[in-house]
Amino acid sequence: MPIRTPRALAVLFAAVLLAGCSSGSAPAPETTPSSPPPVATALIGSALAEPIPVPATDGRTHLAYELQLTNALGGNATLRSLTVSTGDRKLLTLSGENLKYWTRTLGNTATPTTVIGPGQSVIVWLDVAMDGGSTVPTDLTHSVTMTVGKPVPGMIGADFTQDVAPVRVSDRKPVSIAPPLDGPNWLDANSCCDMTAHRTAATPINGKLFVAQRFAVDYLQLDKDFRLFTGDTTKPESYPYFGAPVHAVGNGKVVSVVNDLPEQVPTKSPTGLPLDQFPGNHIVQDLGDGNYALYAHLKTGSVTVKAGDELKTGQSFGALGNSGNTDAPHLHFHVMDGPDPLAANGLPFVISSFRLDQRLANPAAIDELPAGRPAPLQPGFAARDLSGVGPLFLDVMNYSAGQ
Repeated sequence: MPIRTPRALAVLFAAVLLAGCSSGSAPAPETTPSSPPPVATALIGSALAEPIPVPATDGRTHLAYELQLTNALGGNATLRSLTVSTGDRKLLTLSGENLKYWTRTLGNTATPTTVIGPGQSVIVWLDVAMDGGSTVPTDLTHSVTMTVGKPVPGMIGADFTQDVAPVRVSDRKPVSIAPPLDGPNWLDANSCCDMTAHRTAATPINGKLFVAQRFAVDYLQLDKDFRLFTGDTTKPESYPYFGAPVHAVGNGKVVSVVNDLPEQVPTKSPTGLPLDQFPGNHIVQDLGDGNYALYAHLKTGSVTVKAGDELKTGQSFGALGNSGNTDAPHLHFHVMDGPDPLAANGLPFVISSFRLDQRLANPAAIDELPAGRPAPLQPGFAARDLSGVGPLFLDVMNYSAGQ
């Protein structure tokens, strides 16, 4: 009578059977005392990239990265908690609705979930934030507790805890840059480290997931009353900062230029764009040491440089526009580890010098802007001069280009 093996463990047992089917009496493989015994697991997991520590405007150091978890079982796996640790030190625990907030099924960033169907994958976006002065870990481990819909008797119970996806913390340093814009009230409207559109943009390209926009910023400029526009919202000229000069954040060669794509109509999301037109008019600049800067959605015909030109810090080379995948004028800026705007890994950066004037009260404050209302501000916020830190979602900054 054949022995029936649970499908989820078929691969594991196939390997064992193959080892037992060899001819002769080959000796058993040697193991060292430190070798862990084989253990059946419910999840297969990995980090999409090694986290790179970056100090930010909140005075903390952030490790922003993603875990991809795949359910290897034949029934649902419902995540209950996820703990990030270094050694015996717990750095972050997510559970219940909080874990659900940071988790999405691969391919569906709109719907929070903790349920992983059979064979499905989810991504958990993590932001391990440590107080200033804390020791930055060199390695991270992850412990996941879950409820298993179809337990495997003797191996995987209905209540299951698993360690998954250990990852090394990169020793890479964020590149230091000058501001790409000039003037007051530049709002970080879409960036790290919350569940923003940029942060959750894990893009499948050439058979691999890329998170080029992990630290990307969408810059909007608010007026003195913290409004976004005056007049007809469908006209780019109704946004006072449309056409604002864009400046090089550092010295380096221009790698690529697109300058002839049309402006989009504000308030209307483009459809049918090919992938290479998502950044709209843009330039990519090589900042050195494997850091490439993308300046995207530039004004049609405004770019004054060509591939191969050398840019100097603070040099104006184009104007803020509304081209590509955009529904309102803004500058999209990010740093990445390769010259392709999307098929690259997003890297953190710090800004050499700027003033943090305000923060919006909460993510919902952004929703006031398209309606023509002033964005609510964080009560009692203390403005301050900062240097060598990265921006965070909802920051309102005063920039001096070239500094």
